[in-house]
Amino acid sequence: MPEGISAQAEQSCKNVEAILTAAGTGLEHVFKTTCFLADMADFADFNQVYAKYFTSRPARSCVAVKELPKGVLCEIEAVAVRR
Repeated sequence: MPEGISAQAEQSCKNVEAILTAAGTGLEHVFKTTCFLADMADFADFNQVYAKYFTSRPARSCVAVKELPKGVLCEIEAVAVRR
């Protein structure tokens, strides 16, 4: 697991991209994301990475949670259409 919010956000975005590609779609077809942060103070750094990947600007919810599995700093859930 990479260290720091920027590195973990980058990995999370790459993971979502890989899952979408395997499902026959892509980031451009995402219409809703839910982002979970272990610390809302990391939002600006997270958002900087997120914006590079989700250029279509899907609807988004971003919430702080008490803790995430395996001690990660962020997690992204995405809903996309398959074209």
